[in-house]
Amino acid sequence: MHRSIYIETYGCQMNFADTEIVNGILREQGYELSDDLDTADAIFMNTCAIRDNAEQRIYGRLSNFEHLKKSNPHLVIGILGCMAERLRTDLLEKNASVDIVCGPDEYRKLPALIDAAFEGEKGIRTQLSRVETYDDIVPLRTEGISAWVAVMRGCDKFCTFCVVPFTRGRERSRSLDGVVGEVRDLVARGFREVTLLGQNVNSYLDEGRDFADLLVAVAAIDPALRVRFTTSHPQDMSDRLIAAIAQHENICNYIHLPFQSGSDPVLEAMNRTYTREHYLSLVRKIRASIPHIALSTDIIAGFPGETEEDHQLTLSLLEEVRFDGAYMFKYSPREKTRAWKMGDTVPDDVKGRRLEEIIDLQRRISYDINREQVGRVETILLEGPSKRSDQEWMGRTGTNKTVIVPRSDYQAGDTVQVRITSATSATLFATPVETAQVEAA
Repeated sequence: MHRSIYIETYGCQMNFADTEIVNGILREQGYELSDDLDTADAIFMNTCAIRDNAEQRIYGRLSNFEHLKKSNPHLVIGILGCMAERLRTDLLEKNASVDIVCGPDEYRKLPALIDAAFEGEKGIRTQLSRVETYDDIVPLRTEGISAWVAVMRGCDKFCTFCVVPFTRGRERSRSLDGVVGEVRDLVARGFREVTLLGQNVNSYLDEGRDFADLLVAVAAIDPALRVRFTTSHPQDMSDRLIAAIAQHENICNYIHLPFQSGSDPVLEAMNRTYTREHYLSLVRKIRASIPHIALSTDIIAGFPGETEEDHQLTLSLLEEVRFDGAYMFKYSPREKTRAWKMGDTVPDDVKGRRLEEIIDLQRRISYDINREQVGRVETILLEGPSKRSDQEWMGRTGTNKTVIVPRSDYQAGDTVQVRITSATSATLFATPVETAQVEAA
């Protein structure tokens, strides 16, 4: 009898890549993967613990599963990922419906845990590893255009607000040859774009070869393959890495470079290991080497001890750098982190007001930048129909901007040259152009 497994994935791209690893492990052990929640024999949620609202969403979802458990007492329910690692026994003790808790370094043990759960045993495996990279596991992916490829796991930075070192462990990198082999297989299967993933990809290291070496090796597999990466830490953005992006046309001109705060005292309290001036100097260096680079960032509003002056420094850094986009959040206290001991000192209404000011400013900047694209010709990789209308296609530029074009005789994966006709803060709209028109322009 083949048991069917249903998995929901929450959080960052690393979680989605991990779900593909889990799927590969389970398929190898004879399990069937299901997209039907109501008929599955086991339900798993691959979870995120980066902010409290992410965890509350999982608890809410668990309550939704209780009726399924009541109607099918043999149903197995499990929690995977960062929340499993962070909360461990609480998930089993306080949630009667939960049968399995499995952290991100223990997925090889998941088949045994599932087998035991079908026999009525609850199980927990959350040991962090200094060596596990799943380098020998073939992630199970459906056919597609873009793929996430995890190149390393964990983080050694220990930012005071972040739970990643406690939920995903310390840094360890996959072999360069293993990553190249996986990407080569993806290209052979028709994938047109890969994103190399890590909590801090810049610190990748394999037998003396760093992330710049890996990026160049992946780009050399096929000049038609688009290569992206995320996430970068400013401290580890090397000159070699900047040069690699500048020198290879198929490495996309897009860098996600979190700065978190524009204030040096707040950056020090966050243990970000760089200053405002170091960050701005790095941005200037990147733009001098890669003039058409697009930058995005992460920002936290209301970190413990943040003053109004600190907040204004964050706004002024936004004005000075002018990011193409940003992920912006209110500070969320996380147990085990050093910031937890600082206390949640900024009132929630103040956090909310500061966050809205950050969002409003960034929205205006994004709109101004996107308006400047109107009239330009861009090459986009089509990903599929637009979510808004099946009469439109959605694609992305090399700078990671979403572009909507009228639906025509295209297929997902086609590369199309388009002229930008209008823009919002989040989206570009365009029409296809003929080769002759491009040459004339």
